Amino acid sequence: MPSDHATLPHERAALRRHLLVARAQWWASAEAQKAQAAQAAALRELLAQLEPQCLGLYWPFEGEFNAAEFVQSQGLVKQCGLALPFARKEGRQMDFRRWQGEAPALKDECGIPSSDGAVVVPDVLLVPCVGFTREGYRLGYGGGYFDRWLARHPGVTTIGLGWSGGEAAFAIEAHDQPLTVILTERELVTP
Repeated sequence: MPSDHATLPHERAALRRHLLVARAQWWASAEAQKAQAAQAAALRELLAQLEPQCLGLYWPFEGEFNAAEFVQSQGLVKQCGLALPFARKEGRQMDFRRWQGEAPALKDECGIPSSDGAVVVPDVLLVPCVGFTREGYRLGYGGGYFDRWLARHPGVTTIGLGWSGGEAAFAIEAHDQPLTVILTERELVTP
Protein backbone atom coordinates (compact mmCIF):
# COMPACT_ATOMS: atom_id res chain seq x y z
CA MET A 1 0.00 0.00 0.00
CA PRO A 2 2.52 2.65 -1.05
CA SER A 3 1.52 6.18 -0.19
CA ASP A 4 0.87 8.68 -2.98
CA HIS A 5 2.82 11.44 -1.23
CA ALA A 6 5.63 11.86 1.23
CA THR A 7 4.55 12.71 4.75
CA LEU A 8 5.62 15.76 6.62
CA PRO A 9 7.70 14.98 9.73
CA HIS A 10 4.72 15.48 12.07
CA GLU A 11 2.65 13.02 10.00
CA ARG A 12 4.95 10.07 10.66
CA ALA A 13 3.09 9.07 13.84
CA ALA A 14 -0.21 8.86 11.95
CA LEU A 15 1.41 6.84 9.16
CA ARG A 16 2.94 4.50 11.76
CA ARG A 17 -0.47 3.94 13.39
CA HIS A 18 -2.07 3.31 9.98
CA LEU A 19 0.61 0.78 9.01
CA LEU A 20 0.35 -1.03 12.35
CA VAL A 21 -3.44 -1.36 12.06
CA ALA A 22 -3.14 -2.62 8.47
CA ARG A 23 -0.40 -5.07 9.52
CA ALA A 24 -2.52 -6.43 12.39
CA GLN A 25 -5.44 -7.06 10.04
CA TRP A 26 -3.19 -8.70 7.46
CA TRP A 27 -1.42 -10.78 10.15
CA ALA A 28 -4.70 -12.56 10.94
CA SER A 29 -4.97 -13.82 7.34
CA ALA A 30 -3.76 -17.11 5.86
CA GLU A 31 -1.57 -15.05 3.52
CA ALA A 32 0.57 -13.95 6.48
CA GLN A 33 1.73 -17.49 7.25
CA LYS A 34 2.72 -18.02 3.62
CA ALA A 35 4.55 -14.68 3.70
CA GLN A 36 6.49 -15.69 6.83
CA ALA A 37 7.63 -18.90 5.08
CA ALA A 38 8.62 -17.03 1.91
CA GLN A 39 10.58 -14.42 3.85
CA ALA A 40 12.33 -17.13 5.88
CA ALA A 41 13.47 -18.89 2.70
CA ALA A 42 14.82 -15.65 1.21
CA LEU A 43 16.53 -14.68 4.48
CA ARG A 44 18.18 -18.11 4.70
CA GLU A 45 19.72 -17.57 1.25
CA LEU A 46 20.83 -14.02 2.03
CA LEU A 47 22.48 -15.01 5.32
CA ALA A 48 24.26 -17.92 3.59
CA GLN A 49 25.86 -15.33 1.28
CA LEU A 50 26.75 -12.92 4.09
CA GLU A 51 28.09 -15.54 6.53
CA PRO A 52 27.70 -13.39 9.67
CA GLN A 53 30.14 -13.85 12.52
CA CYS A 54 27.65 -12.26 14.90
CA LEU A 55 24.02 -11.79 13.88
CA GLY A 56 22.03 -9.13 15.68
CA LEU A 57 18.30 -9.67 15.74
CA TYR A 58 15.24 -8.52 17.66
CA TRP A 59 12.58 -10.12 19.83
CA PRO A 60 9.43 -9.90 17.68
CA PHE A 61 6.27 -7.94 18.33
CA GLU A 62 3.05 -9.39 16.96
CA GLY A 63 2.93 -9.05 13.20
CA GLU A 64 6.70 -8.90 12.73
CA PHE A 65 8.81 -11.56 11.07
CA ASN A 66 9.82 -13.83 13.95
CA ALA A 67 13.60 -13.54 13.72
CA ALA A 68 14.15 -15.36 17.04
CA GLU A 69 12.19 -18.39 15.90
CA PHE A 70 13.94 -18.25 12.52
CA VAL A 71 17.49 -18.41 13.94
CA GLN A 72 16.52 -21.30 16.20
CA SER A 73 14.87 -23.28 13.38
CA GLN A 74 17.87 -22.70 11.09
CA GLY A 75 20.44 -23.85 13.63
CA LEU A 76 22.10 -20.43 13.58
CA VAL A 77 22.53 -20.62 17.35
CA LYS A 78 25.40 -23.06 16.69
CA GLN A 79 26.66 -21.50 13.43
CA CYS A 80 27.33 -17.92 14.48
CA GLY A 81 27.13 -15.65 17.47
CA LEU A 82 23.77 -14.08 18.15
CA ALA A 83 22.84 -10.86 19.92
CA LEU A 84 19.66 -9.18 21.12
CA PRO A 85 19.22 -5.45 21.72
CA PHE A 86 19.05 -3.99 25.21
CA ALA A 87 17.42 -0.55 25.26
CA ARG A 88 17.83 2.04 28.01
CA LYS A 89 15.26 4.78 28.37
CA GLU A 90 17.74 7.41 29.50
CA GLY A 91 19.24 8.90 26.35
CA ARG A 92 17.27 6.36 24.31
CA GLN A 93 20.40 4.27 23.89
CA MET A 94 20.68 0.65 22.85
CA ASP A 95 23.44 -1.92 22.68
CA PHE A 96 23.51 -5.56 21.67
CA ARG A 97 24.18 -8.36 24.09
CA ARG A 98 25.31 -11.88 23.31
CA TRP A 99 22.37 -14.29 23.24
CA GLN A 100 22.55 -18.08 23.40
CA GLY A 101 19.14 -18.75 21.82
CA GLU A 102 17.16 -19.55 24.93
CA ALA A 103 13.91 -17.82 25.87
CA PRO A 104 14.99 -14.53 27.48
CA ALA A 105 14.43 -14.24 31.22
CA LEU A 106 15.44 -10.56 31.19
CA LYS A 107 13.61 -7.52 29.81
CA ASP A 108 15.26 -4.26 28.88
CA GLU A 109 14.13 -0.88 30.24
CA CYS A 110 11.43 -0.71 27.54
CA GLY A 111 9.99 -4.08 28.60
CA ILE A 112 11.28 -6.00 25.56
CA PRO A 113 12.83 -9.47 26.10
CA SER A 114 16.61 -9.25 25.95
CA SER A 115 19.79 -10.95 27.12
CA ASP A 116 22.22 -10.42 29.97
CA GLY A 117 25.21 -11.52 27.85
CA ALA A 118 28.32 -9.49 27.08
CA VAL A 119 27.98 -6.39 24.93
CA VAL A 120 28.92 -7.13 21.29
CA VAL A 121 28.75 -5.39 17.93
CA PRO A 122 27.08 -7.61 15.32
CA ASP A 123 28.49 -7.52 11.80
CA VAL A 124 25.03 -8.27 10.34
CA LEU A 125 21.86 -6.88 11.86
CA LEU A 126 18.20 -7.78 11.26
CA VAL A 127 16.05 -4.67 11.74
CA PRO A 128 12.24 -4.71 12.07
CA CYS A 129 10.38 -2.34 9.76
CA VAL A 130 6.87 -1.03 10.34
CA GLY A 131 7.28 0.79 7.05
CA PHE A 132 10.05 1.31 4.52
CA THR A 133 10.99 3.20 1.37
CA ARG A 134 12.67 2.05 -1.83
CA GLU A 135 15.61 4.23 -0.83
CA GLY A 136 16.31 1.98 2.17
CA TYR A 137 14.82 4.02 4.98
CA ARG A 138 12.65 2.45 7.64
CA LEU A 139 9.80 3.62 9.77
CA GLY A 140 10.09 1.95 13.15
CA TYR A 141 8.17 2.43 16.36
CA GLY A 142 9.27 6.03 16.91
CA GLY A 143 11.94 5.70 19.60
CA GLY A 144 14.96 6.11 17.32
CA TYR A 145 16.92 3.35 19.09
CA PHE A 146 18.04 1.54 15.93
CA ASP A 147 18.92 4.81 14.16
CA ARG A 148 21.12 5.93 17.06
CA TRP A 149 22.87 2.57 17.21
CA LEU A 150 23.43 2.51 13.44
CA ALA A 151 24.86 6.04 13.49
CA ARG A 152 27.49 4.80 15.98
CA HIS A 153 28.23 1.63 13.95
CA PRO A 154 28.26 2.62 10.25
CA GLY A 155 30.04 -0.51 8.96
CA VAL A 156 27.34 -2.99 9.97
CA THR A 157 25.38 -4.75 7.21
CA THR A 158 21.70 -4.12 7.90
CA ILE A 159 18.77 -6.17 6.65
CA GLY A 160 15.41 -4.51 7.17
CA LEU A 161 12.64 -7.07 7.57
CA GLY A 162 9.20 -5.85 6.62
CA TRP A 163 6.13 -6.92 4.72
CA SER A 164 5.36 -5.66 1.24
CA GLY A 165 2.27 -3.89 2.64
CA GLY A 166 4.61 -1.65 4.65
CA GLU A 167 6.08 0.11 1.64
CA ALA A 168 5.30 3.81 2.07
CA ALA A 169 6.53 7.29 1.30
CA PHE A 170 7.51 9.41 4.29
CA ALA A 171 9.72 12.36 5.06
CA ILE A 172 13.31 11.40 5.84
CA GLU A 173 14.62 13.13 8.95
CA ALA A 174 18.21 14.04 9.77
CA HIS A 175 18.63 11.17 12.24
CA ASP A 176 17.29 8.46 9.89
CA GLN A 177 19.90 5.88 8.87
CA PRO A 178 19.50 3.99 5.57
CA LEU A 179 19.58 0.20 5.67
CA THR A 180 21.80 -1.90 3.42
CA VAL A 181 18.83 -3.86 2.04
CA ILE A 182 15.19 -4.46 2.88
CA LEU A 183 13.71 -7.94 2.57
CA THR A 184 9.99 -8.56 2.21
CA GLU A 185 8.10 -11.73 1.46
CA ARG A 186 8.13 -10.70 -2.22
CA GLU A 187 11.50 -9.12 -2.93
CA LEU A 188 14.89 -7.86 -1.86
CA VAL A 189 14.93 -4.07 -2.08
CA THR A 190 18.44 -2.81 -2.75
CA PRO A 191 18.65 0.99 -2.55
